Amino acid sequence: MTERIDNCFNKLKLINKKALITFLTAGDPNYDLSLELIKSLPEAGADIVEIGMPFSDPMADGPAIQASSLRAINSGHKMEKTFEMIESFRKNNSHTPIILMGYFNPIYNYGVRNFIEKIIDIQVDGVIVVDLPPEEDNELCDALESANVSFIRLVTPTTTPDRLNKILQKTSGFLYYVSIAGITGSKRPEINEVKTAVQVIKTKTKIPVSVGFGIRTKEDVKRVSIFSDGVIVGSVLVDIIKDNQREADIKNKIVKTVKEFASAV
Repeated sequence: MTERIDNCFNKLKLINKKALITFLTAGDPNYDLSLELIKSLPEAGADIVEIGMPFSDPMADGPAIQASSLRAINSGHKMEKTFEMIESFRKNNSHTPIILMGYFNPIYNYGVRNFIEKIIDIQVDGVIVVDLPPEEDNELCDALESANVSFIRLVTPTTTPDRLNKILQKTSGFLYYVSIAGITGSKRPEINEVKTAVQVIKTKTKIPVSVGFGIRTKEDVKRVSIFSDGVIVGSVLVDIIKDNQREADIKNKIVKTVKEFASAV
């Protein structure tokens, strides 16, 4: 719920730390390993766990996350299995915020009302829907707000001041600043430009601002965490799954990478 996200940022602020938010696609490369990886993230240092809902046409994502969705779909992953994973996660972890990220098509196909009722039941804390603009999101956003589930919106380098004001009208949990004008994992952000943009946003809202897209190294994490409230890493973790065949190697390398990033925030 929104309180779990708020508490996370507030507790980190008290110790002068920033949130490390990690992304993995549900079901990648298969159900069992994906669940094991997601469960390992908080212990490795992730403050918030972002789980991708597999979709065949993830237009905002680069090749790495596109491929992760395809691997999950090819392994037979469905929305219900994503929910099962979260239920399993919650049996042993009631404090780490969980964010579902994806596109509106799978939610629409599942049924918006069914989706909302389910994520409330399994204790999802927030939702990011990449392709659902403020003008079209009332059916989902308003219902989530009433249920105290955060609707987390994206802001990009091309967002105008007027558009930013509109986005901020119904945003909770945190604001997701997309650090590049492009798809995930496609290029590295210009840190000084990102810093300026985040500083402008922070003059307009008290909502935490977290930065994602193109954050691939410990140094990236360290530099972005200086001026943001959180740092989001995804493609670099998803690439580990793609580049390693042995399941033990995948888990060990993801845990090691997350630990390194956690030491930089």
